[in-house]
Amino acid sequence: MRGGTSKCWLFNAFDVDPLIAQAGGLDAILTSAFGSGDPRQLDGVGGGSSTTSKAAIVRRSSEPGIDVDYLFAQVAIGDRQVEWGSNCGNCATAIGLYALQSGFVPVDSTTTTVRMRNQNTGAILDAQIATPGGMIPTEGDAAVPGTSALGVPVGLTFTGLAAGAATLLPTGVAADQISIADHTYRATMVVAGAPAALFNAADLGLTGAEDNQTIAELLPLLLRLRQESSLRMGLSKPGDPVSHAIPKIGVVGPPADYRTSAGVDISADDYDISVRMLSMLAPHPAIGLTSAVAVAAASTVTGGVVTDNTQVRWPGSLRVGTPAGVLDVDLSVSLDGVLESVTLHRAARRIASAELFVTAPAPAPALVGSAR
Repeated sequence: MRGGTSKCWLFNAFDVDPLIAQAGGLDAILTSAFGSGDPRQLDGVGGGSSTTSKAAIVRRSSEPGIDVDYLFAQVAIGDRQVEWGSNCGNCATAIGLYALQSGFVPVDSTTTTVRMRNQNTGAILDAQIATPGGMIPTEGDAAVPGTSALGVPVGLTFTGLAAGAATLLPTGVAADQISIADHTYRATMVVAGAPAALFNAADLGLTGAEDNQTIAELLPLLLRLRQESSLRMGLSKPGDPVSHAIPKIGVVGPPADYRTSAGVDISADDYDISVRMLSMLAPHPAIGLTSAVAVAAASTVTGGVVTDNTQVRWPGSLRVGTPAGVLDVDLSVSLDGVLESVTLHRAARRIASAELFVTAPAPAPALVGSAR
């Protein structure tokens, strides 16, 4: 299914669980299904990019008040690895519609809410889908910047954030400074939606409204900043393997006129903050929803990098300028300034119902020759 700007293969746990031991583990099933280990993902269903190499294992929840549990997998492309440390809001958008269409939840006569728990992080999300007269939608007319096909409208709410300063800022400060090669880079590091480090664009010689080709030229530096941020945020220790999924890394700047990847001109008056995110080892073509939640949370931190660059015109909302277009984010903040929930308006559509034939990868060819 497509959720937002990601393509996610959703597996019913009822079908997958009996195969795990026989296949040598869930990682082996997914990397084979996606064709990982080959940048083309030729022998699988992966699309050769981080936004099209995602999966989730979905099951009915046994937890009272929760409808669906899902385990999100970011499946590597060139390596036979799976990253289990994060969540994906775009995939959660698809999971909400999948759960409804698959009969995981009872259908309401007006709007059905699917309450989901992400097993990777413990995050609780609500997907709201219109079901007038108890009808389950199979198609819709909602458009999402960065996609070409319309989908079923889904309101996705990240709940229970309780993101006050004490829990939101893992380093305890509104703005951290990381020095590399005599340059200092300011960032606000937050844990909301996903762990994220959001860097001031001007410190990198950017405005924040650049195209992704320009962002890609700074990839080595941004990956270094991710590694340093991970240490600062307590997500890793010196010598640990480098994670390419968390923390999320972003570059933020004030609103500026720019042109989207589809060639649409966006005025600085049409949004509140410029954001360019990384997705694994490449610039994100739009923005991940967990990253959008992190940006929204950081916009409540006084003296932080995001607030310094944000031009908010309407309380309780934030318009995020991304390479694909503008994403509208609704925030619910308590009277004492605690971020309680974030809602994003997305779309999902079913692309296929399929049976995948998963095989073990072929062994590497033996090298023939003689030693001298």
